[in-house]
Amino acid sequence: MSDLLLQPQHAREPLQEAFSDAANPIALDGVEFIEYATRQPQAVGQVLEMMGFRPVARHRSREVLLYRQGGINIVVNAHPRDAEGATHGAETPAISAIALRVRDARAAYRYVLERGAWEVPTHPEAMELNIPAIHGVGGSRIYFVDRYREFSIYDVDFVRIPGVDPDPPAVAGIHFFGIVQYIGTGRSYDWLEFYQELFGIEVIPDEQRFGIMPAGKLLRAPALRPESRFMLQVIEPEADSLDTSERLQRIGLGVPDVLAAVRALRALGMEFVETEAAHTERRGAITRTYLGSMVFELVHSQT
Repeated sequence: MSDLLLQPQHAREPLQEAFSDAANPIALDGVEFIEYATRQPQAVGQVLEMMGFRPVARHRSREVLLYRQGGINIVVNAHPRDAEGATHGAETPAISAIALRVRDARAAYRYVLERGAWEVPTHPEAMELNIPAIHGVGGSRIYFVDRYREFSIYDVDFVRIPGVDPDPPAVAGIHFFGIVQYIGTGRSYDWLEFYQELFGIEVIPDEQRFGIMPAGKLLRAPALRPESRFMLQVIEPEADSLDTSERLQRIGLGVPDVLAAVRALRALGMEFVETEAAHTERRGAITRTYLGSMVFELVHSQT
């Protein structure tokens, strides 16, 4: 058993029958938001806007902004306590959380705790939702959200920015594709077991590759709706790498036409890596690294 799946000492309530589907044990239905923690919210916002995102709402009580394009939500958290903890005091932004859509957040949370996930105590303030979370890689959090259709979490915790379109269209058909996680040397088995045991995320064959950065292991998440499925890529460091830290490293965005998307994003100011090892092509493209840590990968994907 992986050391990432230590059994808690206290007992849990019995599970609901609705969550007995082995193929999708927590009724996963995609990603609700990705969160960046930062002490440089304006600079992070500028990078996101070059990627086509627009600020649409402010948190009611914290220094947090919601950015959106199409169906993708990115939260920029500059609340001092949160930013300091997630970035470990560094100036560079960090992907500090991923929120998973599920049919029933409370039942999904119980399910993963039963299987050894480490719970994150939450301390919601007045007028805030209590969103359950567990520990993810590198001190990040994995949230469980079940309010994402007619009534969403943003209707409670956020206030719309006046005069701003709350649902800005996606640039060049951009949609969420997946997330890349860097892991420690020899840790692939631990992390594959973590994601399979808790979420039913399956490893796909090595010969099935996406984009232009095909290292590591690829995993595919189940979903209640086909369009909500997403990928996860876990990558061990190279043998001579000096950086062996574990973290959520970059976001993968799907586009129906990579070359058209690169042209549209370049018009917004985004720069892409053009080297012999990694360059823009029909399969994918990767942006330059901004603020020491922010990088996005484009992958050819129709949905």
